[in-house]
Amino acid sequence: MKKSVIYIVAALSAAIFLGSCATTKKSDVYATIYSEKPEVFLIMPPINNSNYVEAKDCFYTTMNVPLAEAGYYVLPPAAVYDTMQRESAYDSERFIDGSLKKFNQLFGCDVAVFTIIKSWDKSLIGSSIVIEIEYIFKSAKTNEVLFRRDATIKCDTSTGASTNSLLGALIIAAVDAVKTAVSEYVDVAARCNITALSDLPAGKYSPKYGLDGAESAMGAKITITASK
Repeated sequence: MKKSVIYIVAALSAAIFLGSCATTKKSDVYATIYSEKPEVFLIMPPINNSNYVEAKDCFYTTMNVPLAEAGYYVLPPAAVYDTMQRESAYDSERFIDGSLKKFNQLFGCDVAVFTIIKSWDKSLIGSSIVIEIEYIFKSAKTNEVLFRRDATIKCDTSTGASTNSLLGALIIAAVDAVKTAVSEYVDVAARCNITALSDLPAGKYSPKYGLDGAESAMGAKITITASK
């Protein structure tokens, strides 16, 4: 009897272990994108709920990078900016839960990409920025949510120097703070977008289009580090 119980427990443990090791496929995570086959993406101005006021512009100007690299046609933010302003669409809060068909008619886009910047926290001593952002891809034809991901991303903004003293650490932190404030935030946003969406399915303009469904993908909620 004891042996039977032991065997059952061992079998259950093995099943749980194997289940936890199972790889999530792109075809599962991005199922609706594979079925809808979108080609043209419109980047909506980010919704900024963080304490860093420039985060909206940083993410808006860099969101096109991972999408274009994946093989999709992305309407250039600079080119559609005036039209977005004229249509009072710079405040995405007004449209995230509403109809997107007007954007399909105006721009011919298949997908509207929404981003919600939930937090932007900079560590002075550690020379890093931790950002939580939610990505939402919605069909501009049906308003269906095609993809959603909540990402917490840590970005290293250090100079690369090292020291064992507190004074040295504070000096390096001060240099990093000045450097980051001047030039690094756009780069940080770009690295966040590229890292969080590195597993996008290949678009029509990629040689891997339609061939990558079995590749591994990240989940709906992730915590990752963006490398330089």
